[in-house]
Amino acid sequence: MIREPVEQDRPGLLSLAADIFPDEDLRPLVAALWREPGVLSLAAFRDAGPVGLVLFTPCGLEGKSALLGPLGVVTADQGQGLGSRLVQTGVERLREIGTRQIFVLGDPAYYRRFGFRPEKAVTPPCPIPKDWAPAWQSLTLSDPIAPGELQVPAPRLTPAYWAP
Repeated sequence: MIREPVEQDRPGLLSLAADIFPDEDLRPLVAALWREPGVLSLAAFRDAGPVGLVLFTPCGLEGKSALLGPLGVVTADQGQGLGSRLVQTGVERLREIGTRQIFVLGDPAYYRRFGFRPEKAVTPPCPIPKDWAPAWQSLTLSDPIAPGELQVPAPRLTPAYWAP
């Protein structure tokens, strides 16, 4: 089942974030994004509890774009389409509210299946390594936003989230 988490789900989801991303502590980012207005958070649940999480952060002055991430599914449940369903559900909800473009810094081979393509006109808010350039991608849902630097809320401005 995929749904927006409620307050009671959040401790389990923060614990899940530590399991999904063992090489980096994304719990502070997830907790900070939950405090930001308009963030779309979706979680995948099985009988035993949460098994996946994705966040979409509104960006820009008008909130007509969004930044996807973090996205993750516990190892035992990977390869079953849960990550794809989380992304697809989020994309559809953002389309319904008039989001024009979604950005992501992620594996091109994975995100290509949803229609994401390399992004050249809008730059990330923090420098990324040159060899990561193909990982900066966007999905245009309607008219793309104006070229320039993507405007993100403060929690997304931490350079460590944009570098190895």
